[in-house]
Amino acid sequence: MSTELKSPDNPLVEIKSKWFYLFCIAIAVLIGLFTWTTPADPNLMGIEVFITIIALFIFGSIKYRIDKNAVTYGALLVILATFFPIWWPKSELRQEFMGSGWSAIATAFKENILTLHGLEGLVHADTMLFILGLTFFVGVISQTRLLETISMNILRIFEGRIFPTVLLISGLVSFASGIMDGVSMIGLTIRVLFIILIMAKVRQDGIKFIVMVSVVLTTVCGMWLAYGEPPNLIMKSNLGLKDSFFLQYAMPMAVAAFMVVAVFLFRLLRKKEIPLDELDVLEQNIADVRFLRAERKGDGKNLEDTLMEYSGQFGDKESRVMGLYHEGNHPISAMIMAGVNKETTHRFIEECLGKEFTAPVTSYYRHRMKREVPGELERETAETVVIDQLLKNTSLQRRASQIWGMLAFIPFIVLLIWHAKNHNVPLFVSSTAGFGFALLGILPHPKMYKLALREAAHEYKEYLFLFPLFLSITLLTTVGFFDQLKYAIEHGSAALGHAHLAVIQFLFSTFLSAILDNNVVADFASRAITGMSHMYLFAVSQIAGYATGGALTHIGSAQSVVAYAYILRHIDSKFTPLDWMRAMYKLGAVLCVTFIIMIYIMSFFFGA
Repeated sequence: MSTELKSPDNPLVEIKSKWFYLFCIAIAVLIGLFTWTTPADPNLMGIEVFITIIALFIFGSIKYRIDKNAVTYGALLVILATFFPIWWPKSELRQEFMGSGWSAIATAFKENILTLHGLEGLVHADTMLFILGLTFFVGVISQTRLLETISMNILRIFEGRIFPTVLLISGLVSFASGIMDGVSMIGLTIRVLFIILIMAKVRQDGIKFIVMVSVVLTTVCGMWLAYGEPPNLIMKSNLGLKDSFFLQYAMPMAVAAFMVVAVFLFRLLRKKEIPLDELDVLEQNIADVRFLRAERKGDGKNLEDTLMEYSGQFGDKESRVMGLYHEGNHPISAMIMAGVNKETTHRFIEECLGKEFTAPVTSYYRHRMKREVPGELERETAETVVIDQLLKNTSLQRRASQIWGMLAFIPFIVLLIWHAKNHNVPLFVSSTAGFGFALLGILPHPKMYKLALREAAHEYKEYLFLFPLFLSITLLTTVGFFDQLKYAIEHGSAALGHAHLAVIQFLFSTFLSAILDNNVVADFASRAITGMSHMYLFAVSQIAGYATGGALTHIGSAQSVVAYAYILRHIDSKFTPLDWMRAMYKLGAVLCVTFIIMIYIMSFFFGA
């Protein structure tokens, strides 16, 4: 029934999906038998959905694992078995079926399944298609190495000072995360910041913290507009929110969150600098190096990934190599300084850059090690010229692809604005157009565009588990489950006041999003406030809550999952979920206090 995945530290036991499906089918049959003539209470469906969400948390965190798609699609069978006897006897479709026969069923199928509008009502189809296009759009942009290019230029502008460099990069990421997919943005952000922090010789604990801060940048600081975060799009769809709502309510909170992050970054990085004249030739041309690897190999690996793969070939010099690397040395420089044998070093350079780079790169770093010796600096400079010349064609190709990538934002933004003015224009058209335009920039590089498509498809698969959950919540709405929650909120608002209740909603959303996926929290929580008199205040409280909660734990959001995996792979293999919470609790507490104050201020000034 299960397969044990070997790991020296924490062996996982993977429970096969087919057994879980069989279990769900058996439960669904039993529920169908017992409720067909006596329908269950709608609260049972609510319990089933809640158990499904909890199961995602449990079987994604403990030793025994179940694929999250199996959890949600299997649970949907149980929820449907409970739903049908509740809904069917009193449904309009049943009345139409009694009068028109199977043609009523065919019409309902056509309207709800074969149209974008119908699917949007069931599973947020337009939103999910927009995310699909956006995932591929960002996937292509990432291959142009645009963020790496911008980041190195910022570093030069600030003359190697780390705090202003990281702060400006963080600001750009926060801005972009309001428009682009935050999950894709965090992957780019972490890699770029990691390179800069390693070069600046920031301590390991500091690097881990800034990787976790990247989650805050792409969730909390990126909540200023609807289009970058799936939960924001879900809230926008469920509540009919306009872009002006996000600019008026969510943007001030995002700006306040960024200011909080800036204070934490300042305390950590204010004394850190990178002497630009000490950067080696490959560090100065990092965008070209990464573009070259993707163009030639098409495997998406960075030098850091390859170093990890080669670590077993270093023998007794492994700890020395890794120590030099974490002190800020380039992987190739670390290998040469540690005395790794020539064959292994040459094989590493050839795999990462190409055979023609082997001799000049090896010679460059050997001369660089002895640059204090008379004549060695001149030889190092001569090898720099050779390497720059080898990278010249790559640099031209990278810049051409980046021009296409930047031009792709024109149709993307124009169509986004058109959708905002006319909702008859599907949202997904904008991201699809941006992707198609950006793809033209890397089409001359077959391995690169195949890599971009493969990585984007893999990333989007992480969203597939949401479809059954969205459908389940739609079914809960159909049977009136959320009417009870709305009634409770209305009475709570009358008893406590809408400001106090908004704070309670913020704290509740924060807690739920910390232990569950914030996409589901957004869909579930927003259904209970639809059409209420203080809906805008409640909505922004929930948005701030699921964004904050999504950053507080290693599973609170898709971004935190990416960041946690990166820390385990590249920084600290023994890093635990408890370590994450210890590192984030101060920042999380300050964000919570800040947002609670802002909720009261908004309640006073906007009367929302």
